[in-house]
Amino acid sequence: MAKARFEWDVKKDHANQKKHGVAFAKAQFAFADPGRVIAEDLSHSSSEKRYYCFGWVDGGVMTVRFTYRDEVIRIFGTGYWRRGKQIYEREHQVHGRASRKAEDRS
Repeated sequence: MAKARFEWDVKKDHANQKKHGVAFAKAQFAFADPGRVIAEDLSHSSSEKRYYCFGWVDGGVMTVRFTYRDEVIRIFGTGYWRRGKQIYEREHQVHGRASRKAEDRS
């Protein structure tokens, strides 16, 4: 499996840490979750496609907003948001995967 490469704007990272309390460096771990969910951001009206990654990081579901640029994942937002958790849990129910809470109890 190829190793993913990540990049981000340092100023946006600092602003995100101040606003949401999460560094972009930590957001990379959402992509390592084998149960991660990737969804296209259909509401974004740019010529560049944008996506969400919902993945389990440090005991919660992290949402990462990103795009692909020259085979690099460019992160531009991240946080622990209720909507991301709902999407992650819904996808795991639809696909018959156990929820994280059930897995953690065993």
